[in-house]
Amino acid sequence: MKFNQTIITLLCALPLLVGLTACGEKDNNTIKVGATAGPHAQVVEAVAEEAAKQGLNVEVVTFSDYITPNAALADGTIDLNSYQHQPFLNNYNNNNEKQLVSIGRSILMRMGIYSDKYLSLADLPEGATITIPNDPTNSGRGLLLLEDAGFIKLKPGLGDKATIYDVVENPKKFKFIEMDAAQLPRTLSDAAASVITMNYVMSSGLDPKKQGLYFEAKDAELAVMVIAAREADKDNATYKKFVEIYHSKPIQAFIDTTFKGTIEPAF
Repeated sequence: MKFNQTIITLLCALPLLVGLTACGEKDNNTIKVGATAGPHAQVVEAVAEEAAKQGLNVEVVTFSDYITPNAALADGTIDLNSYQHQPFLNNYNNNNEKQLVSIGRSILMRMGIYSDKYLSLADLPEGATITIPNDPTNSGRGLLLLEDAGFIKLKPGLGDKATIYDVVENPKKFKFIEMDAAQLPRTLSDAAASVITMNYVMSSGLDPKKQGLYFEAKDAELAVMVIAAREADKDNATYKKFVEIYHSKPIQAFIDTTFKGTIEPAF
């Protein structure tokens, strides 16, 4: 009797044990991809829809800040993320002793010089006022763009750490006013031109084709966003499949149709 009761107990427990094992296993056909709210999340959502057609389940995890997506990737909460450029990723690794790597490009978010008053760079008059971002990274980035456009020269070797005090040549005697980046589109009614990051171009409704005079190169390190993974997973076949789908023609068409030139494919 005791023997039979033991068998019955084990048989009853078996489905539960099988269920627990199944729940504990990671589904290799499902990946969690983190992205910041806005264009990054929009594109990853489109990739998820396309991936589903190919038997790959992508769960999009949306973040509202720039720190948490890398922390979540590092601790395994998510499998990939898509929201940053390579210098930002490098900085995170250096400051946190982590090993996150890029496994592919995502989108281009190019900084540009915009104007409501002038149609070309050549039209900007001597002594013109140009507004630029006042945060350290984008201020230096804006000055590099102005240097690339041929307006100024900076002290060599500073990169995006340059400040307005590092301008060594300014032949047209431009006046640079630093402002909060979110306010820059509003200055176009007064300033001759403004150097604006693409996220604020989008939120303010500016048209790069009509008001944009000059843009960062398509291979500019600060303009190219990347898809990141943990270094140990850089050769994961499922993650490579995600990147392949991200780089597919349907996603390129989605980016072109949805963003109309404000956001561009980086692949």
